[in-house]
Amino acid sequence: MISLNKVSRKVVQSVLKNNGCSNTIRSFGSLSLTNSNNNNVSTINKPQNRNINNNNNNVNRFTNKSSTYKPMSTFSLPESGKMITRLNINNKSESSGLDVAVYRFYSKSHEKIRNVAIIAHVDHGKTSLVDQLLRQSGAIKTTEKDERVMDSNALEKERGITIMAKCTSFEFKKHKLNIVDTPGHGDFGGEVERVLSMVDGVVLLVDATEGPMAQTKFVLSKALSQGLKPIVVINKLDRSTARVDEVENEIFDLFATLGASDEQLNYPTLYASGRQGWAIRSRGDEQKDILPLLDTIIEYVECPNVKPEEPFSMLVTNLESDPFVGRIVTGKIYTGKAKVGQPLRVVDMEGNVIEDGSKITKIFCRRAMERIVLDEGEAGDIVGIAGFTQATVTNSLVAEGIKEPIKAIPIDPPVLSMHFEANNSPFAGKEGIHCTTLKIKNRLLKEIESNVSLQVNTSGETFEVKGRGELQLGILLENMRREGFEVAVSQPKVVFTKDEQGNLLEPQEEVTIDVDTEYSGAIIEKLSKRNGDITEMKQSMGKSRLVFLVPSRGLIGLRSELINDTKGTGVMNHLFHSYVPHKGPMDNKEKGALISMSEGVATAFSLSALEGRGTLFIAPQTQVYSGMIIGENSKLQDLDVNPVKAKQLTNIRTTVKEEGIRLSPPKLLKLEEAIACVKEDELIEITPKNIRLRKRELETSKRQKINRDKKQM
Repeated sequence: MISLNKVSRKVVQSVLKNNGCSNTIRSFGSLSLTNSNNNNVSTINKPQNRNINNNNNNVNRFTNKSSTYKPMSTFSLPESGKMITRLNINNKSESSGLDVAVYRFYSKSHEKIRNVAIIAHVDHGKTSLVDQLLRQSGAIKTTEKDERVMDSNALEKERGITIMAKCTSFEFKKHKLNIVDTPGHGDFGGEVERVLSMVDGVVLLVDATEGPMAQTKFVLSKALSQGLKPIVVINKLDRSTARVDEVENEIFDLFATLGASDEQLNYPTLYASGRQGWAIRSRGDEQKDILPLLDTIIEYVECPNVKPEEPFSMLVTNLESDPFVGRIVTGKIYTGKAKVGQPLRVVDMEGNVIEDGSKITKIFCRRAMERIVLDEGEAGDIVGIAGFTQATVTNSLVAEGIKEPIKAIPIDPPVLSMHFEANNSPFAGKEGIHCTTLKIKNRLLKEIESNVSLQVNTSGETFEVKGRGELQLGILLENMRREGFEVAVSQPKVVFTKDEQGNLLEPQEEVTIDVDTEYSGAIIEKLSKRNGDITEMKQSMGKSRLVFLVPSRGLIGLRSELINDTKGTGVMNHLFHSYVPHKGPMDNKEKGALISMSEGVATAFSLSALEGRGTLFIAPQTQVYSGMIIGENSKLQDLDVNPVKAKQLTNIRTTVKEEGIRLSPPKLLKLEEAIACVKEDELIEITPKNIRLRKRELETSKRQKINRDKKQM
């Protein structure tokens, strides 16, 4: 059991003493409340967790002259018998409550543990399925109305996508199930790659209408390469457009294409509706609950292949911070046991010792949505450990005497890069809190500690950040913006490489586009101009699925154009395919910009005259400065304009009524749109309140000189 720490001891002793009650605190963490006649009243445990199903039984009361001690709301943990009690202490002057709980051995032996990751393409229902697993297993209350409880990040809730891989656990039929919810978007594939090292099986979720998509192929290939045996779940059978037989054949073909072994090809298939909360083994079974999937996980997924008798070792796969205990590293225990106070070493992938002599201060585990404290962690379990300030993702925590680190899964290289620098515009420092180069550098270094798919070069005043795609870099910038950073970023560039002969290679991606058939011709023409080669085309029920191989630089800005061309009905997904020889320039003409040549407040009078020149990005009464881009020119050249010009007033009276100025609503740029349309000589100015486009060189005369020099070269 868990020993009470000093703070808890002092708080409990103070409460009991002030209410006229003597107390005895034992080392294993329980309290005995006694009255002056030493009659035992109740025994309760140390507070660690709340929000467990209430079972209001066994309420005992004790009354003395000044106080009433009432152990209320006794709870019971499933499959364990651990008790949680709330003690209400009421006296004449005040009342206080003390929550008490202890989890002794929630970390089970490895034979009773199942570590499973839920993998799928984006929007195929992973997080909704995990919701049902938690509710129907009793881990969270069925009365809670929140959907997608695993999407705890604010951006995840806003966008409706999973960005970070997260682990939770619950008990079912005397087994502990560790479930990892993974992202489905291709830009966050690094999250999937790093968590596969701590699971022993995967549940492959496939939409019954869409079938296997680009990210399905990616995550399945990574799982098969690790030797994991998948459980296939065909989801969203409640849809009228479900095509189950075709999807089953497509899944088997995908397994065969990716080189699955005979054992992996012998996968079980279930049919489910994550939103409605049922899963069945055969299509004729009763659609009642999700429990058949839990039974399949226990039967089909093997227990962790670990060695409990050897010295401790664990591979770090996740990193989080806590204001009370500091850095918490999460991973699966491969050998031995973890105990509080145990000294360990931190070793990187090359075997270099990063931290030595530090001890485990806390051991945590996720149960549903709560973090609980353990006394020890068993081999095969997924736990969080505090006490190591230098440990990061891909490092190994090992006991004394172990020199070899645990091998981490290699991560695919990034394909896109952007340059970050401190904001130096005339409005710098007016809207943000963190504006200096040093703070931006420290923030980027902190990001790569937990985000293994990002690479950062911090030499100089400008920092090169490499990632998987526009969305991943956009999420990083949005997080920094909400944290109070002011930063300027450049146009995204593709990361090139060279082969052994010195030939230039560029990344190529497999692009899948689902559109209405009437728009397929326009999409094929657009991607042909971006050096794309069509490899597959399918038509069904008025929809077309187009598959292309396109250079990564051809995808920059494509998503927003696709939405406009298909009137919002087109869906695009892409996946890194390979490096190919450079395909040469693209026939992709860019429109010019409307650039402010004055500083001040934009007026409706001036903007009304500029509306015919192109699309405006600002509204009247917006603060502008010289060199700031206020709109998109309808022609290919940049145009310097004066948006702050006001109408000249005179004292001459007239009987003619002046017409009111009516402006069309401006196109207010979002961060992803700004990343898509920024040019090589431009920067995106990102602050907590605004997102602006500007020229790298603000002065008009200097920009004109640079353009003249380019023409002469």
